[in-house]
This record gives sequence, C-alpha cells and structure tokens, in this order.
Amino acid sequence: MPRKQKISKKAAKKLKTAQPQEEFLLQPPRGMRDILPQEQPYWQQVRRVSEKVATDFGYQRVDLPLVEFTNLFTRSIGSGTDIIEKEMYSFSTKGGERVSLRPEFTAGVARAYIQHGMHILPRPVKLYYTGSCYRYDRPQEGRWREFYQFGCEVIGEQNPVLDAQIIQMGWRIIHQLGIRNVKVHVSSIGCPACRKNYRNLLVHYLESKKQKLCIDCKRKLDTNPLRILDCKEDKCIQVRTNAPQSIDHLCDECRIHFKELLEYLEELGIPFELDSALVRGLDYYTKTVFEFFSALSSDDSGKSKRNALGGGGRYDQLIKMLGGEDTPAVGFGLGLDRLVIEMKKLGVRAHKEPNPRIFLAQLGNFAKRKSLRLFESLERAGIMVAESFGRGSLKSQMKIAGRLGVEVTLILGQKEALDGTVIMKDMASGNQEIIDAGKIVDEVKKRLKK
Repeated sequence: MPRKQKISKKAAKKLKTAQPQEEFLLQPPRGMRDILPQEQPYWQQVRRVSEKVATDFGYQRVDLPLVEFTNLFTRSIGSGTDIIEKEMYSFSTKGGERVSLRPEFTAGVARAYIQHGMHILPRPVKLYYTGSCYRYDRPQEGRWREFYQFGCEVIGEQNPVLDAQIIQMGWRIIHQLGIRNVKVHVSSIGCPACRKNYRNLLVHYLESKKQKLCIDCKRKLDTNPLRILDCKEDKCIQVRTNAPQSIDHLCDECRIHFKELLEYLEELGIPFELDSALVRGLDYYTKTVFEFFSALSSDDSGKSKRNALGGGGRYDQLIKMLGGEDTPAVGFGLGLDRLVIEMKKLGVRAHKEPNPRIFLAQLGNFAKRKSLRLFESLERAGIMVAESFGRGSLKSQMKIAGRLGVEVTLILGQKEALDGTVIMKDMASGNQEIIDAGKIVDEVKKRLKK
C-alpha cells in the first residue's frame, strides 16, 4: 500500500488560494441600476411634487424597514398571487428567520399601525411613504426588479369620499408633473360576501372556456381566478370579453359605495373609465380598485397600449387580518420609475436647481483655510456659493466662474488672508474692489440685491 504523503502547511495554503474564484462583475444585478446625477433632476421633481401634495392634504411621513418577516406578505398579499409565488426576494437570516425584501408598502403600513397603537389616534390616520421595493420579475421598460414607489394610506374611515380624495391626490401629482393625458380606470370587486358569489359565477364561466386560456391562467383557475381578468395574453382577453362583471354582482352596500364614489369623481371633474377587468393583484383589496393610465402609445410590435403609472384601492379587511381591530382603509401607490419615463417621453422640463451667483476663488494653503470659514459664513447667510478648492491656479478657477455665469467672484490670496480682506470682482464689468473680510457677507447681499 502506498504511503500517504503529508502536505505542508505552506502547500495547503497554496492549494486553498488556487481554488477558482467567483467572477467579479462591475455592474449591479440584473434588473437593478444606478440613477446617475444627470437623471436626478427628474427624480427630485417627482419626490418634491408628491411629498408637497401629501403634506398639503394633511398626510404625515412614515419610513418602514426594507426587510420584513415573509409571513407578513404571504398573509396579507395572498399565497396564490404572482408576487408571493414567484416574485419575492425571500431568504433566511443566520438566526433562521424567514424574511423578504418588501414587494410593496401597504402591508408594512398596516403592521406599523397595529404595532405602534395608532388606533388611538384621531381618525382618519393619514400616512405617506416613499422608497424602494423589490420583485423578482422579468425586467422590461418601466418594470425593474428594484423599483421606487410613493404612496398614501388613509386609515380608519370607510366613507367613499376618501376613496375619491385618494384618487384626486394621485391625479394631482401626475398632472403637476406635466403628465396631462391621464385616465383613471376604476371598478369595484365588492366585499368578501358578494365577491364569493361573483367568484363562483366567474369560475363557472371560465371552466367552460378553459381550453382557450393560456397555461398560466389554467393554473390560476384553481388558485386565484380573478387574476385571469388581468391577463395580457390575446386569447385570455377574448375569453374575458363575455365574462361576468363584478360591478353587476355587488351587494347593496358595495353598490351604494361605488355609486357614491363615481358621483364624487364626476364632481371633481376627473375623467374615469369603468374597467370590469381591473382586479389588482393583491388579495387584501375590497370594494374600490383603480389605476392611473397614461395616454395611448405604441409598443415595439406596433400595438397600442396604455402605461400604468400607479393605482390602489380599499382594503377594509387587512388590519383585522393581521391581528388588529376591524379597521377600514384606502390608499394608492405611484411608480416613480414610470413617472420619470413618462415625463421624458412627453418632453417635460426637469427640475433645475438655482445656479450659484457667487464664486469663491482662493490661492495658497493659508488662503484656502480662510476660504473654508468664509464659504460657511456665506452659506449660513443663505447665499449660494460655488467654489473649486481642489484647483491650484487662479486662472483655472476664474474659467470655472465664467462657465457658471456667476455675477461676483470673491478672490482670497495669501496677502488678503493676512490682511483680513477679500477682493470682490464684478464679472460683468471686470471692476474689482477690496472689502474688509468681516463685512463681506453684507456687501455681497447688497450687490445681489442690485
């Protein structure tokens, strides 16, 4: 028998380091991307407009964890939905806890409402949020695996006037972003009582057309038949044309609620379209459901389509389902990615930050140290200042000041730093004057007023 050869520690270390290493990709995972500085003006405009509308309507901001326990979503969204079955980023922690990246916000808002005892607050409780969500779906235009949402939830009241106001808020945000040709698709899927009867009628109809459905919808027939109404396959669209409509099978309470909602929308002058195929993809919805759609456009195949910019609905059972009191609620969410895409398509002017009117130039290390304090003094006084502290030559700094189109350049050299003075140069006339450093803020204010 051959003798076993001993491997030295040094040789073992070499073998270990010789193992093939994982490929290093200088890019984010598929379906995720960087939003670079040149894109930010659009995003800043969307955030600013949406948050202002929310605060104008009396909503308060809530920030929620990016990661929640998985069963929060399986219980609220529904185990038969596409999100739960194939679109969630779920994993186990080192402690063995099953958690997920949030695929949407409403379930987290409901959890926070219960956990922090918000039921004792004056009703309705109005909350808004913004941030990233994650769904493991096939990436396409306007549908990323990491995407951004803004949304509002109003909790504690079931009057349809709040449904109308929520739609009004989403409508106003979209319009204030310059996206004008928008239509609201609206429907009612009823309460659990009348939806059960409607579901039976729908299943009976779809069973008779089962052979014409796509493979995915044949599976949904047993798990979540209402989702078949939302299928984009041509043959499924043809099948649902003659399918029973939920709004024709509402109980008295749900029918009155829906009728009053439509009256409020007419009063507000918001154009809407009854859409019997609108069901939304989450199990917690009751009664009102709606979506905001942009103008008709053509896709790559030449087919006309409307792009969904967001949507929402009423979820009167969710908080009770999660262990809280019986609490009605309604809300909406907007896809920030899709809003930005639509703004670009329409040529909407992006938000532009005001340009600085003052440039601070310095020469020498001692002057640079003094410039930092002078820069802070100007900023504290509300004066927007540009600078280029990393540049050494005065000539290169003056070129930058010229490109920025500032009105005044303040120059601080070694001599000025020692004397406690600053050179103020008028960029239009080229005139220069020496100002006491202690008076420079007041002098700049006077100059800018002129």
